[in-house]
Amino acid sequence: MERREKIAKARRLVVKIGSALLTNDGRGLDVERIGLWVEQIAQLRKQGKEVVLVSSGSIAAGMKRLGFSSRPTQVNELQAAAAVGQMELVGVYESHFEKHGLCTAQILLTHDDLSNRRRYLNARSSLRTLLSLGAVPIVNENDTVVTDEIRFGDNDTLGALVANLVEADAMIILTDQQGLFDKNPRDHVDATLISHVSATDERLESMASGGAGLLGSGGMLTKVRAARLAARSGADTLIASGREESVILRVASGEHVGTWLQPEHGRLAARKQWLAGQLKSRGTLVLDDGAVKALRKGSTSLLAVGVKDAQGSFSRGDMVLCLDGQGALVARGLINYTVAETLKLLGRPSSDILSVLGYESEPELINRDDLVII
Repeated sequence: MERREKIAKARRLVVKIGSALLTNDGRGLDVERIGLWVEQIAQLRKQGKEVVLVSSGSIAAGMKRLGFSSRPTQVNELQAAAAVGQMELVGVYESHFEKHGLCTAQILLTHDDLSNRRRYLNARSSLRTLLSLGAVPIVNENDTVVTDEIRFGDNDTLGALVANLVEADAMIILTDQQGLFDKNPRDHVDATLISHVSATDERLESMASGGAGLLGSGGMLTKVRAARLAARSGADTLIASGREESVILRVASGEHVGTWLQPEHGRLAARKQWLAGQLKSRGTLVLDDGAVKALRKGSTSLLAVGVKDAQGSFSRGDMVLCLDGQGALVARGLINYTVAETLKLLGRPSSDILSVLGYESEPELINRDDLVII
C-alpha cells in the first residue's frame, strides 16, 4: 500500500502553477481561480507550513493585454509581454493574499542568479528570511531581462531549483493534466495514471511524451526532469491537476491525488551528497580540536571561533575543505565569507562579526546544512 504520510508531514513546500492554468488557456488571468489557490496556500500557512509560490503567467498575461494571439518567438517581444504581464500578475496575487492577512514578496530570478555561488547564497538568504517573517515569496523567471542563452527554459525547472535553494520537503506542480500517465492521454484512451514512482525511474522519459501547448514552454517531460532535479536535495514532487477542487490542500494532506515522484534519499542526505560531489574546493580551513569534536559529534555549524587558519582564494559560496590540526580532512562545506573576511574573523565569536567587518552576512562561517562531515 502506497504511503503518503511523508507528504503530509512536509513543513516547507514549493507550489508551481503553470501558464495554461493561470490564464484559463489564454483567456487572460483567471482571477477567480487564482483566488482559490491563494486561499489554499493561506490554509497551509495557518497549519504552520511554509510555502514558496513559483508562478508562471507573466508572458501569457502580457500577451493578452498586448494583443498577441500566439506566444511570440522574438526575445524582445517576450520581454515586453513579460514586463506588462508581471505587473498584472503580482497585483492579482497581492490583492488575494491581502484578504487573508498575508504579505507577499516578488522574487525574479535568472539562471545566473543560481549558478553563481555568491548570488545563490544571497537568494537563499533572502527567501529564508522572507519565510521566517511569515511572507509568501512569489518567484518567477526574470523574463524581462533574460536571454535565450541564460534562461531556465521553463518554470518547472525553476521550481525544482527553488526547491533545492530553500531545501523544501516537497514540490507541488499544478498542471492541466491529472498527473503522469504511462502514455499520452491525449492520444490514448487507455492511458493509466501513475500514482507513485521513483523520480529516477528510467521509464519516466518515455512515458512523459507530448508537447507543451500554445502558452507554456514546458510539458510533462520537463516536469519529470524537474522532479529529478528536486530529488537531488531530497524533495518529493507531486504532479496534479490544478483544476481539481482543493487540490493543493488535498496533496499536502497526503491524499492520493496525482503522481508522486519520490527521491531515493532523504532530504538532508541527498543535499549533502550533492554538495560533496558537485563543487571543487577553493581553499582550506584549519580547525581547533574543539571545533573538530563538535562537528564530528553532531549537527552543528562551523563558527569562526573554532578556526585557526584559512588558506586559498575562496569567495562567499565556494566549497572549502575543513582540516584538523594534523591536516586530516574533517568536512567539506560552502563558506559564507571570503578568505580575506575569514582571516579577520579567526578565533572570534559570532558576536564580533559586525564590529570586525562592519556587516554580518551570516552568524557562522559554514551553516550545518552546508557541511558534509567526512
